[in-house]
Amino acid sequence: MKRLFLLAGPALILSACMNQNSQPMDIAYPETAKVDTADTYFGQEVPDPYRWLEDDRSPETEAWVRSQNAVTFGFLDRIPYREDLRKRLETLWNYEKLGTPFKEGGYTYFYKNDGLQNQYVLYRKASEDSPEEVFLDPNTFSEDGTTSLAGLSFTKDGSMVAYSISEGGSDWRKIIVMDAGSREIVEDTLVDVKFSGISWKGNEGFYYSSYDKPKGSELSAKTDQHKVYFHRLGLPQAQDQLVYGGTESEKHRYVGARVTEDQQYLVLSASNTTSGNKLLLMDLNAPEKGFVPIVDHEESDSYIIDNVGSKLYIVTNMDAPNQKIVTADASQPEPEHWVDFIPETEHVLSPGTGGGYFFAEYMVDAISKVLQYDYDGNLVREVPLPGVGSANGFGGKKEEKEFYFYFTNYSTPGSSYKYNVETGQYELYWKPEIDFDAEAYVSEQVFYTSKDGTRIPMIITYKKGVERNGKNPTILYGYGGFNVSLTPSFSTSNAVWLEQGGIYAVPNIRGGGEYGKKWHDAGTQMQKQNVFDDFIAAAEYLIEQGYTSSEYLAIRGGSNGGLLVGAVMTQRPDLMRVALPAVGVLDMLRYHTFTAGAGWSYDYGTSEDSPEMFEYLKGYSPLHNLKEGTAYPATLVTTADHDDRVVPAHSFKFAATLQEKHGGDSPVLIRIETNAGHGAGTPISKTIEQYADLFGFTFYNMGFEQLPNPAALKEFKD
Repeated sequence: MKRLFLLAGPALILSACMNQNSQPMDIAYPETAKVDTADTYFGQEVPDPYRWLEDDRSPETEAWVRSQNAVTFGFLDRIPYREDLRKRLETLWNYEKLGTPFKEGGYTYFYKNDGLQNQYVLYRKASEDSPEEVFLDPNTFSEDGTTSLAGLSFTKDGSMVAYSISEGGSDWRKIIVMDAGSREIVEDTLVDVKFSGISWKGNEGFYYSSYDKPKGSELSAKTDQHKVYFHRLGLPQAQDQLVYGGTESEKHRYVGARVTEDQQYLVLSASNTTSGNKLLLMDLNAPEKGFVPIVDHEESDSYIIDNVGSKLYIVTNMDAPNQKIVTADASQPEPEHWVDFIPETEHVLSPGTGGGYFFAEYMVDAISKVLQYDYDGNLVREVPLPGVGSANGFGGKKEEKEFYFYFTNYSTPGSSYKYNVETGQYELYWKPEIDFDAEAYVSEQVFYTSKDGTRIPMIITYKKGVERNGKNPTILYGYGGFNVSLTPSFSTSNAVWLEQGGIYAVPNIRGGGEYGKKWHDAGTQMQKQNVFDDFIAAAEYLIEQGYTSSEYLAIRGGSNGGLLVGAVMTQRPDLMRVALPAVGVLDMLRYHTFTAGAGWSYDYGTSEDSPEMFEYLKGYSPLHNLKEGTAYPATLVTTADHDDRVVPAHSFKFAATLQEKHGGDSPVLIRIETNAGHGAGTPISKTIEQYADLFGFTFYNMGFEQLPNPAALKEFKD
């Protein structure tokens, strides 16, 4: 039986270093039963002794979760400043937060959180001078705050709204229809909806997407036949019309439908992986003609951003890895008839529309730049942004001449600005009042070289005056997949880390979308090792430049980023002191057998594809690369029992194997949140507790018996 050691006794007031002479407390990991289970891939047998932990409904798994949490929280409870961190997080989090306003049916709607509410509340105002009123309060959906508002859609006239809710963080949703004027629910709730938007056709009803309810556990069973339905108001869900999908001859894992703003067309996207889609169009004035294919393959990503009559404006990366906008007529929408409207540039394009203009948002080394164009393709102006960081929200309805955008960076809390599309002028609409001195911190962008010579950008944030003495506690955060771009944004939790003298570093590694499709593809399938090499090189850069050292470095990431952390800690356990893999994809041989996991094959490939792909996946799969007797960094695996995106079995099996094979004294623990999912909609109270545990675990295992900067806690101690 493996054991971990925990120092006993209170914090030493005079020293921030761990007293190596303190008496350790011997704490045993739970016993995890091993069973004789294995899979055979291309003639090679691969044992899977903890397969039984994949059964999320079994009493044995439930008992294992309880026993692991007992050990984990037993450790965390003894960290002397964990409660101080929780209180500081709570204090700093307790400020009013406002989302970017949007207009529907004569009202301006906006999300607001008074400070520590578990879920944001949706408010509305009839005019700038009118009093605000609560429109939807998700905090009333459940007693414990774990039911969240997952999305909503208004009719074009704003008179009706359909909104979806998530219970316990699950991806399975319910849709509720309400009269926007009276706020009365008008019909029965729709159930068993997953990975779906909501798009209204007039006031008749709306389109949504879902899978058939899976056999077995709805939290882990495979789902791979997505369908689009039309729900007509007043009719039961059982009579909803199947619009697309449901044939054995042509399966798609992800399908979604959207009605254009002028209500003329139904646009449908169909795909089997998270990259690449078919694009189809139906004229709602002649629905009997069915769908017309615009793009009939899944080798590129394309979507319709707008239309003027039959003129379609299409965003695509076909023959344009950084994306461009093209035009085509609905009578001849195929690629051979496309005409460039806003051509591809060296920077990645993410466009929006509003007020009769296009807004081309570009990423320049992960920093936002915005250009405004008219509908003839003429450049109107570059929009000067409030600073260096991330801007989003440039868009609105065509008739609106004012809309709101949002700006933030790593050290500046996000603020909203009201923009006039005709003059290009904007004014501050709302700025948060937070007990954090952003001027005391700096973010610098550096470039470093990865293993194969590729130049990688990284933004490093820290308090001004920090010395590069190799002793600064540092979190290196990464993702590196699915075309996701990490752009600068403020985090209340990271602010607490910075207050303690911590450094926060984010590299824009391959697999992301910061430099377009080529950058993404360079981190997929049999090039996935590039992602890990980029992250390792980022850590080495921080150490070489004196920002930190291996003894003060923690690596952190979630979901695909959890895979990143798991792979790097198994390849280079000497490089970091702490590893924090969250809701990670950690079993690369079986990930595609759970829920919608098979749709991730564009990024990963699967163990069934070929002997070469199987060997490549097995070569870096975190679960399969834990080695007996290796001293791994202090590790806190985090997951949730209702995560049906990356099922918790990944984390369960990884933690059990890590505890079995770990050869060092550092704690290797798993923290399992109950009645929570992949992250979206998590109550603020749980989020605060999670970060107190993560930061407390990190500081403690870096050797701090008291926090590096206890003065930052002064306010709530006075």
